[in-house]
Amino acid sequence: MKLPIHERFYTFQGEGSHAGRAAFFIRCFGCPVHCPWCDSAGTWHPDYIPEQIARLEVEALADEAAHTKAEFVVVTGGEPAIHDLAPLCDALHARKLPVHLETSGAFPIRGDFDWITLSPKRWKLPLAENLQKASEFKLIIDRTDALEEYREVIRDASTGTSDQRSVWLHPEWSQHGNAELLSHITEWIKAHGAPFRAGWQMHKNYAADLNDPRSAPPAPLGGDSQKGY
Repeated sequence: MKLPIHERFYTFQGEGSHAGRAAFFIRCFGCPVHCPWCDSAGTWHPDYIPEQIARLEVEALADEAAHTKAEFVVVTGGEPAIHDLAPLCDALHARKLPVHLETSGAFPIRGDFDWITLSPKRWKLPLAENLQKASEFKLIIDRTDALEEYREVIRDASTGTSDQRSVWLHPEWSQHGNAELLSHITEWIKAHGAPFRAGWQMHKNYAADLNDPRSAPPAPLGGDSQKGY
């Protein structure tokens, strides 16, 4: 089986509960969600789509990951769940590699994943079944009212189970120097405590992904609504 792949690279996980651990990333091509601040616009936006999109065999991808010292593989996008990921998961597990998924949760998840990071997006909300499957949540805070908005999505659709899992609060990267937004996240965590945790895209400070020549040039939209939905 082949999958359309935007990029794959060896780096460390810069976010969430597994931050700082060596990871092989497989970024699938394609996304129907179209966030206006997407930092991987090359996976879907017509201004940034590469001229050629590689379709790679899952066995070859698994071999490539296995040749590194990665502790696990992260399947991401775009929105990876628009693809049937079961064959890729099977190929990676056959090589004793744990498989993590990063998804909006808006599409059925096909594949056996060891860890699921669910990052809800207001443009296409997660399926209730996926909220139940999530190992952790990642909320992208692009404005101060987004935190309460996404909290309601998690609390209502997950039937009260979200308080057992970490909820990471990430400033949208084009806003990472916005003092008001950072203060809002800080005060929220001080007021609410667990399961909320302050998040950061640590790999961007290191420029870690760019050390692998297989990684694609970054194409962030930076909150430009004219380029998003």
